[in-house]
Amino acid sequence: MDLLARALAALTPLRAAALACALAFATIAGAWIFEAAGYLPCDLCLKQRWVYYAGVPLAALATLAASFHARAATAALLVLLALIFAGGAVFGAYHAGVEWGFWQGPQGCTGAIDRPASMDDFLKQLQTVKVVRCDEVALRILGLSLAGWNAVISACVVGLAALGARRAMAR
Repeated sequence: MDLLARALAALTPLRAAALACALAFATIAGAWIFEAAGYLPCDLCLKQRWVYYAGVPLAALATLAASFHARAATAALLVLLALIFAGGAVFGAYHAGVEWGFWQGPQGCTGAIDRPASMDDFLKQLQTVKVVRCDEVALRILGLSLAGWNAVISACVVGLAALGARRAMAR
């Protein structure tokens, strides 16, 4: 039996919930660290974080329920977690597609910039408008942008949560 098969066989609902919680928390903490390092998020990046703001506490609650052997509650929370992160995976893939130019993103962060009517209007825009474009990649890691990695990590959380829910219902 290989290492992955043994790891999956040992994945209890408690371990699945705790691992999903740790992975989600590490991901959002990483996003905050990149932001502090100067990689400013675009509007789509900020919206992708909503999944983590809802998912981390939910995963922590699922971990708590699993630690008390509340099978039905654990399964329900993990199913909800899987659904939330499935949406996050789709949204991350959408954003990565915008970055690769597969489709157009929202007009507010990928569209053409309106030309000001006068130099005074231009100077006012410079002082107030700070747009981080959604179609420009600030950083690639192993060929994927942070949006691409968000899709991959969200899919991993979906897998963990779904497997944990399945095992909680089977016990």
